[in-house]
Amino acid sequence: MKVTIKQWNAVATWRWDIPEEDVCGICRVQFDGTCPTCKYPGDDCTLLTGKCGHSFHMHCLLTWIGQESSKQLCPMCRKKFEWKQDGA
Repeated sequence: MKVTIKQWNAVATWRWDIPEEDVCGICRVQFDGTCPTCKYPGDDCTLLTGKCGHSFHMHCLLTWIGQESSKQLCPMCRKKFEWKQDGA
């Protein structure tokens, strides 16, 4: 018996490699969604994780860090926020 595929509609999904129930500590939106600034999740709305282990939407964190009152501290644990490098 020979089978010929005439049409194929592939579907894919993606997720960030973080716990499913995790949310941005600033806007409180799940990471699979978008921050208030973006329309679509993905590369334009990437996640930033600090050495302290807390993750945030990039736009949320940049807005937070840009405020003088934040003193560039993590909004969750109040430690100095330092980016966690990939593979670190």
